[in-house]
Amino acid sequence: MYLNAAKKQELFTKHGFSKKKNDTGSPESQIALFTFRINELTEHLKSAKKDYSTQQGLLRLVGQRKKLLNYLQKTDIKRYRSIVADLELRK
Repeated sequence: MYLNAAKKQELFTKHGFSKKKNDTGSPESQIALFTFRINELTEHLKSAKKDYSTQQGLLRLVGQRKKLLNYLQKTDIKRYRSIVADLELRK
């Protein structure tokens, strides 16, 4: 599997709001996890252009990440700006 438990813990530790190992529910850690999965699926779809079920899953992940980013932008703009800068989502 492309995403094992060690990689998830690394993402949660690096991008979590409280910087704890088990911070899996904060919007920052969820956005980081979604971004990792989106990047992996995008690479897969470059070689398998007709994999429509993966394409549908990718669009679903993008929508979930967008909802979390909108929530974070409305509630705490500083946290939003830091996660966008860390993950280089906007240019």
